[in-house]
Amino acid sequence: MNIKPLGERVVVEPAPAEEKTAGGIIIPDTAKEKPQQGTVVAVPEKTEDNPVTVKVGDRVLYGKYAGTEITIDDKDYLIMNQSDILAVI
Repeated sequence: MNIKPLGERVVVEPAPAEEKTAGGIIIPDTAKEKPQQGTVVAVPEKTEDNPVTVKVGDRVLYGKYAGTEITIDDKDYLIMNQSDILAVI
């Protein structure tokens, strides 16, 4: 992937949505919830005005409606502000 986020934005690859419940029931596509965790795949350059708090490869938790969805090379990504990231796991 050749994308470089600007400002305080990061690019996150969302984790796949759950296919089954813990009891083994298959969840249909219409009932699946958006994942709230993913892996950071791109960060901006660190500057004095823009301290980068995450790094590429970090697994992160983010808000349910955080970020803007984009598709590059048939893969889905989210571009979001670093402030939308709730935690690194």
